[in-house]
This record gives sequence, C-alpha cells and structure tokens, in this order.
Amino acid sequence: MKIGILAIQGDFEAHRKRLEELGAETVLVKTAADLENLDGLVLPGGESTTHMKLLTEEGLFDRIVERARTGMAVFGTCAGAILLAKEVKNPAQPSLALLDITVVRNAYGRQLESCVTKQTADLTGRPLEMVFIRAPVIERVGSDVQVLARRDGQPVLVRQGRILAATFHPELSSDPAVHEYFLKMVRDGR
Repeated sequence: MKIGILAIQGDFEAHRKRLEELGAETVLVKTAADLENLDGLVLPGGESTTHMKLLTEEGLFDRIVERARTGMAVFGTCAGAILLAKEVKNPAQPSLALLDITVVRNAYGRQLESCVTKQTADLTGRPLEMVFIRAPVIERVGSDVQVLARRDGQPVLVRQGRILAATFHPELSSDPAVHEYFLKMVRDGR
C-alpha cells in the first residue's frame, strides 16, 4: 500500500512517521507526477490559502480531483479538511470540493484557544485524543456524509465514500486510531 502525503507546506513529516509506523509505504507529494500509483493521499494541516496557491501553481489541484474521483482515498486534517470541503467560509475560498461539508476557517479562535481534548469517537468506541490548532468548524454535513467523531456535539471527523476529514491533528496525538482507520479505508477499497 502506497500513501502519498502532500509535502508543500504543513507538518507532513508527522503524518509520514505515523503511516510508516503502521506499515504503509509513503511518498512525499510535491508535483502532479508524484500522485501516480498512489493508493491514498493525505492533505496535512498548515495554511489552506497557501496550500491552494501551491496546488494550482504545481498542477496538483486538477490531478488530485481527478484521482479522487476515480477512486483514490484522500484524508485531510485541519487545513486539509478545508481543502476538501465543498464550501469554505470566513473568508470564502476555492477548494477541491470533494466532500459535501461546509467549513468555517479558524472558527475555534486564535492560537491561544488551541487545545487537546478527549472525546468518544464512533470509529473506536472509546475516548480519542484530539489536538485542535486554529481548527475549522464543520458547520454543515451533507446527507451522504458520515460523522465519526464529535467535539461538544460538533462534527470533527467525517467520511464520505473514500474521503476522510478531521478538523483536528491526529498526527500529533499518541493514538494511531484515525490513521489506522484511513489505512483500512484504503485497503478495503471503499
């Protein structure tokens, strides 16, 4: 199983380390050619507007959309969730629009409001450590979107088909459950 990690900005190394610990082969994705022969792709946190600019400049934007629409699994965390959302607010910005959700950027507040919390998640049935850093809020979830975890009633981990998004940073937690779930999604092919 070969998993690409978008490596143009953000903490892609933490994702690489976690995925390799779980037995996945990883590829750091910087160009459209790097997307070939991948089974899955991780879009890490960072700054979503910078990601969008670089995705467009490097020819990655259209290729990611094409690969995702033809079956490649995609997992976005924090800014990666913003990139996947069908609609982005605060302010509005373009996105890959692969996941039927509306997100509000930086809705949990500034860096000072960042936190670590534990919440029960449907994918584990036990408390899951969640690291929030200037996180977006999922304001709307489409009818085909499954909510896998919530923070105080608000969706924070969602899935639609082969697209998975977390508004928190599971790569910064000691709990590998979210990455394990993504790898299972990739393996199962659905």
